[in-house]
Amino acid sequence: MPKIAVVQHPPIFLNKEKSLARALDLIAEAAAAGSDMIVFPETWLPGYPMFIWRLAPGRHKAQTEALYALSQRNSVDLGRNDLTPVQQAAREHGVVVVMGHQEIDSAFSGSTLYNSVAIIDADGRLLNNHRKLMPTCPERTVWGCGDGSALKVVETAVGRVGALICWESYMPLARYALYAQNIEIYVAPTWDSGPFWLNAMQHIAREGGCWTVGCATTCHVSDIPEDLPHREELFPDPEEWINPGDAVIYKPFAGLHAGPMSEEKGLLYADIDPEEVKASRRRFDATGHYARPDVLQLRVNRAPQPPVLFE
Repeated sequence: MPKIAVVQHPPIFLNKEKSLARALDLIAEAAAAGSDMIVFPETWLPGYPMFIWRLAPGRHKAQTEALYALSQRNSVDLGRNDLTPVQQAAREHGVVVVMGHQEIDSAFSGSTLYNSVAIIDADGRLLNNHRKLMPTCPERTVWGCGDGSALKVVETAVGRVGALICWESYMPLARYALYAQNIEIYVAPTWDSGPFWLNAMQHIAREGGCWTVGCATTCHVSDIPEDLPHREELFPDPEEWINPGDAVIYKPFAGLHAGPMSEEKGLLYADIDPEEVKASRRRFDATGHYARPDVLQLRVNRAPQPPVLFE
C-alpha cells in the first residue's frame, strides 16, 4: 500500500532558493521513512502571500508593492526549469511529489503570477501543472485566473491523483470534473484551516469516494525572516500562530484516517489503499450510477486560453 507524507513545515518565506533546499531535505526525509508520495501545501514555493490579508492595497500601497515585488522575484518560472531540482529529487527517491507553488508567467507577460500545483511522478516527469481557476477575495490582487487546460486527474506510481487548490474545493463543478476522471487521491493544498475546512475535506471524501488530503502551511511568527519588509507591522504578536496547518487525510466515503496536525511542525504519515476507492462507490458514485446525464450534464472547456495567438 502506498504511504503518503503530508508536509507541515513552513518554507523560508519569500525565498525561493532556500525554500527549494528545504523542500529537497523534506522529500529525502519522507522517502527515508518509506513514503511513496509527498504533498506540499498551497504556494509552498516560495510561500503563501499572507500579507494580502493584513494590508489594504489602497491604504498600504507602498508596503503592498514592496512585498509583491519580493514575491514576484521569488516565484517559480517553469520556462526556466525552476522545478527541475524537485523533479530530480522525485526521480532519485522514486516518489510522487505534489508541489504547491506560485508561478510567474514567462510565456507572455513575464509578470503575472498564478497560484499553481504541480504533480510530479516518481520518475521525475511533470504530469500536470494546474493554475487556480479563481483566486479568493484579496488573492485577486496578486494572482491571475487559470484556465481549464490542466483540470485533470493523472495516473501516477501511487494511483490516479488530482488536485484543486484551496477554495476551488468549494466549487461543485470543479470537484465533479475531477470525480468524473476516476480520481483515487484528491489533494487539496490550501491556506485554509479549522473545523469548516476539515468538514469540507470529509465531505469530499464522501462525495467523491476518494482518499482526500488537505494541507496548509503551518507557520509561526518565528518562521518569518527578520529581514522581511514591514515584518513588525504585519506580525506584531511574537507568539502568534499565523496558520495552524491542520494536515489531514480522510478515507473514501468514510471517516478520519490521519491527523489533523495543529500548531505543530512535522510530516503527517499514513498508508492508504487505492483499492478502497472502487469499493466505497458501491453505495454512491457521483459520476457513475448516481449521475443523471439525461437531466444534468457538465461541460468542461479544456482548451488553453492564451492572450494572443501568433500566426
